[in-house]
Order: sequence, then C-alpha cells, then structure tokens
Amino acid sequence: MKSPLKPQLVAQTELVEQGLYEIRQKIYPRAVTGKFMALRWFCVWATQLVFYGMPWLSWNGRQAVLFDLVHRKFYIFGLVFWPQDIVYLTVLLIISAYSLFLFTAVAGRLWCGFACPQTVYTEIFLWIERMIEGERPKRMKLDQSPLTARKVGIKAAKHAAWIALGLWTGFTFVGYFTPIHTLAGEVAGLGLGPWETFWILFYGFATYGNAGWMREQVCKHMCPYARFQSVMFDQDTLIITYDGERGEPRGARSKTADHKAKGLGDCVDCGICVQVCPTGIDIRKGLQYECIGCAACIDGCNQVMDKVGYPRGLIRYATDNALKNHLSPADVVRRVFRPRVLIYTGILWVIIIAAGITLYHRVPVKVDVIRDRISLSRDADEREIENVYRLQIMNTSEVGRRFLIAVSGIEGMKIKGLENEHGRHAVEIGPASSRMIPVRIEADRDQVHKGVNAIVFTVQTVGEGDPIVIREKASFVVQ
Repeated sequence: MKSPLKPQLVAQTELVEQGLYEIRQKIYPRAVTGKFMALRWFCVWATQLVFYGMPWLSWNGRQAVLFDLVHRKFYIFGLVFWPQDIVYLTVLLIISAYSLFLFTAVAGRLWCGFACPQTVYTEIFLWIERMIEGERPKRMKLDQSPLTARKVGIKAAKHAAWIALGLWTGFTFVGYFTPIHTLAGEVAGLGLGPWETFWILFYGFATYGNAGWMREQVCKHMCPYARFQSVMFDQDTLIITYDGERGEPRGARSKTADHKAKGLGDCVDCGICVQVCPTGIDIRKGLQYECIGCAACIDGCNQVMDKVGYPRGLIRYATDNALKNHLSPADVVRRVFRPRVLIYTGILWVIIIAAGITLYHRVPVKVDVIRDRISLSRDADEREIENVYRLQIMNTSEVGRRFLIAVSGIEGMKIKGLENEHGRHAVEIGPASSRMIPVRIEADRDQVHKGVNAIVFTVQTVGEGDPIVIREKASFVVQ
C-alpha cells in the first residue's frame, strides 16, 4: 500500500530544487547625476586615458612602457628591469595590498566603486547601451517586445559597438607586450602571429563578456574581494548607509503633505535607490556584500530629496558608530585616524620610501659568475692550471658602456682570451643589453693548493661619470 504522504514529499523536494536554481533577473540601471557619478566618470576617463594612451608614448626612441617578454626586459620610462629585478615586482604587490587594506579600512570598497576595471568597463558599456537603446524604460520595453527587424538592428548595433571596444581593448593590452607600432602594422597587413591573435581575441572577448553580459555577476559571484571585505571593516569604516531612524516608516505622499503628521519618515519609497544600483540591491536593507560602494544610490536619493524639499543625506557615507551615536561629521573624521589606520599608513609609507630609495640608488650593472661544470680544472701547461668561467654582464641602463674585467685572489693569476687594456681586460656592451663572456683563468701551480681557492672578479665601468665597481666572489678549483 502506498503512503499518502509520498506525493507531498515529492512536491516539497521539487519546490526546494526550483529555489536553488533561481534564474538571473536582468538589471537595468537607471542613469543618475550627482557628485559621485561625476567622480566615477572622472575615474573612467583618467584610467582609460592612461591605459589606451600609455603604449603610444615614446621614450629614448622606444615605447615608454613595454613589457618585452621575448627579450626578458621591462621598460618603464627611463628604467629597464630584468628578471633579476623581480624583487621590485614583489614590492609593488605588497604596496598594492597594503593600499587596498588602508583604503578599505577608511572608506570601504572605494576601489570597487570607482577604479576597478570591471566597474569602469561596465560603466562604459552601459553608456553605449543607453546611447543606442535609450534609457531604462526604453531598454526594458525593447527586451520585452517581440523580435522585429528594428529590434535586431538596434541589438546588432549595440553588440557591434561592444565588440569593437572589446577588440580595441585587447589590441591595447597586447600592445604593452609587443611594440604597439609594430602590432598596428601587423594588424593592418593581416600579419599577426598566433599568440598576438589569441590574446587580442581572448582579452577582447573577456572584456565584452564581463562588461556587456555578466556585469554584476562578476562582482557578486566571481570576485573574491566581495567575500572577504568584511574582515577589513570596523565600526568606524565609512560605508554607504541608509538612515533608517530618519527614513522610517517609509511611504508615498504628496509633495505638500505634512509627512510627520502622518507618522511617516523622509523616505518616499520611490525605489530610485534600487533602480540606479548596478547590482540591483536595496540599500535600505542594510550593508550587503553585493554593494560595490559606487554611491549611485546617494546621488539618486539626493535628487529625490531636492524635489520633495527634504534635507539631503538620507542615504550617505557614514559609519556604524556615527549612526548609532549620532556623531557629527567632524567626529567621524577624527575617528578616521584610529590605530588600525595609522599602522597601515605607517607600514605603507615605510615600504614606499624604502622602495624609492632602493630604486634611486639602483646600480645599472649586474654581474653573474658561472663556473664551467663540464671540467672543473685542466692543465694549461706544465706549470699552469686553468679554470673556465662564464661572466654574464648586464648593462641595465640605456647607454652603451665599456667594462674592465680583472681577477684577484691568487698571486700571478692571468685572464686569457680577452682584449688587454692597461693590464686589465675590456669588453663593450650596448644599451639595455647583456653579454655572456667566456673567461679562462690561469694560475701557477705553486700559488694554489688542492681543492677550492677563493678568487674575486672585479668588473668596472670606464667613461663618463663616476665608475661603477662590481665585485663577485668565485672559486678556483684544483683537482
């Protein structure tokens, strides 16, 4: 006999499954104006002028910023970095991390709301969408309308503009790794290599997909920062807040009505704060991880408050302590300089100053001494023993240099196979170049002992300016 409860259990299970696989509701952000939106567009212009314009700048007859992976050289204006300079990349990452901690502790997700590439490109793609499809009501109506030639034409124009911008972004990205003038010539002549083609298409597709299609889904489900941001917040972190004490109970009313007499707060329940939000959240429900801190809801709410004649700031930047304890703006600012922020700031400035000093005093010459591993030592003649080395000399400056090579540590030892100049041996190395120099060292048997003998190679620059002297220790082996 079948149990009468079984159909009910099946129905409940089906309901749970439907809830777990909720279909994404497309968000149609409404355009808004205000000081925070102006700041966002300033960040859009600033970041994109740097990104798209930097590869076209020249410096000393070459591209100003170029990460030449083929030749393993990174050019950043007057500096040339080599793989051996990876410590500077490490320092840069540390500075970026501490900056993120500091800005988040002070004012929440400033990076996400104003400078993150996902935010910046989503704003640009939304602007293109508004220019072609119209404002929020028109876009919603167009998506709900049946498929017609007009709809296909509008959608095709929008996606063509998106794809063009995505491909230009991919081209610019690759232009940081392949000289952009060379890359432009290859594109014009249809002579792109396979790797350049792949990365232009890949980066262009990623831009098109993330900013055009996925948008807030990247921030909500793919970006890890949204998940761990709360550990960097405290009660004095500036966040976008809704003043529930002032706004509740919310409700619609006429502009001339006395809402206080009706027992209503300042919130007119217009929903503008939700309509302008790029992630579609309701800030009136409190701080949510989906909030990227763009402050669009502040601008939207302030516009409504101006229309109904209420004070601005129903939605504003504030802190939990400011709302709970009714702190003044001056008190909020004073609480910014709390121990946590001061520690982050101190550590950050120590790292920046130390990195700057190190970079300023960076020696533009590097020397590596590599012993020949095939033969530790060999007899040059009846009295001389020979060791073979390879000296890799890197001239990291953009000026050609002449180097003198000498060796010391064993009396009477000689360098063989190099040009002699005043008892020392000279080599020429071009700007931003390296050279592997084979060196044979001969020493008298009577001056060495069996086993390892310590020697020192000295490499010195000659020419204009103060000489640079590099000393590298090595071993002279006698078997």
